[in-house]
Amino acid sequence: MAGAWAAEGIDVHKVYQSGTVQVHALKGINLRIHLGEIVAVMGPSGCGKTTLLNCFSGLDEVTQGKVLIDGKVLSELSDAQRTAYRARRMGFVFQSYNLLPVLTALENTGLPLLVAGTSGPEAERKGKAILERVGLGDWAGHRPMELSAGQQQRVAIARALVNDPAIVWADEPTGNLDSETSSQIMDLIVELNHQLGTTFVIVTHDQEVAGRGGRVIKMRSGEIVEDRGASG
Repeated sequence: MAGAWAAEGIDVHKVYQSGTVQVHALKGINLRIHLGEIVAVMGPSGCGKTTLLNCFSGLDEVTQGKVLIDGKVLSELSDAQRTAYRARRMGFVFQSYNLLPVLTALENTGLPLLVAGTSGPEAERKGKAILERVGLGDWAGHRPMELSAGQQQRVAIARALVNDPAIVWADEPTGNLDSETSSQIMDLIVELNHQLGTTFVIVTHDQEVAGRGGRVIKMRSGEIVEDRGASG
């Protein structure tokens, strides 16, 4: 769909101050991510991949330029508004799952909805529905320690999708998984992308993971040096 962007960055710079040294982590990034894309971001350690994810998702502020998510300029929002907007319109998947150990799979999944002000019964209903979709309907009452690594990451993906986000940011989502489980998680992401039209941006070192999406962005020294498979 022409002009349908899930995310857009315009001349995005990020400078960190490390003692007396300035680290220019992002150097004028211009990037459009279409609705419904799976985009893999690759590059050597320290090239700016995670910084890009953090700045584009509003977890970190940009030094210069602007980022739009679903048409909203993040820098025009207050901290509280940005936090609320992330809860409503974005999902996050991390390498370490970030599940709360005292909560069940269902409670972990529904947490973003409760934070966003959804009622308990509605959060439970939506949580059950998305757990069914990721193949964990029978595991809703189990806590993280009772689940395999792959199951925990499925819960994390369910949690990321429960609020019907405009975009899901995934930072090394298969980094703690063996190759077979990694492949299963990517099968799930591709399936959800096709079924729901969810946009995924995946930071990864894994060529096989990157190859499962339609677009690969390669970074070096804070810049995009290759953008392969963009849909125009």
